[in-house]
Amino acid sequence: MAKTLRNDICQGAKSLSLDLSETQADLLTRYVLLLDKWNKAYNLTAIRNPREMVFRHIIDSLSIVPHISGGTILDVGSGPGLPGIVLAIIYPDKKFTTLDSNGKKTRFMLQAKLDLQLDNLEVANARVESFEIREPFDAITSRAFSSLVNMVDGTKHLLSPSGVYLAMKGLYPEEELKELMDRHEIELVGCEPLNVPGTEGDRHLVILRNRH
Repeated sequence: MAKTLRNDICQGAKSLSLDLSETQADLLTRYVLLLDKWNKAYNLTAIRNPREMVFRHIIDSLSIVPHISGGTILDVGSGPGLPGIVLAIIYPDKKFTTLDSNGKKTRFMLQAKLDLQLDNLEVANARVESFEIREPFDAITSRAFSSLVNMVDGTKHLLSPSGVYLAMKGLYPEEELKELMDRHEIELVGCEPLNVPGTEGDRHLVILRNRH
């Protein structure tokens, strides 16, 4: 199973024009195996098939790799670590914080940090509104986190003035963007279609920043 998953991960990454190192491929494979193991007991994701996890979770998370910027990144509503843990594996030189209010999911992420020896990862169990930090983040990612307005309102105290929001969405979020753009403090940098092999349905990355 591990070999099959590893091949799927490498092929999926290659179709995104990403060449994984041996270490990255191994860590991503181990992460999927760990997620599958914990999922049987703790129901961390509705996806039960590990090969499906590769495409729906890992490759989907890898699709935003080219857009990651800055040295410190916060992943809000991270669930079992998506995309935060995947990105931490790809960018060992950047510091990632994964945030979720669900204790089961943060316990899993702490175990993954330990097992995969991800020294560049911090895991926080808190609600986003009450999460306190020493320094604001250069970028904030989200993958399954409510509406764009809620994301911005809930996290604006966590983003540096020059930072960017990277919100992963399905269909082009026309109504959400319209609601957000009616306000003057946020501007749209871009909305990039994401081509995620092995998955059906549209995927988009919405990139936002504070208006200066």
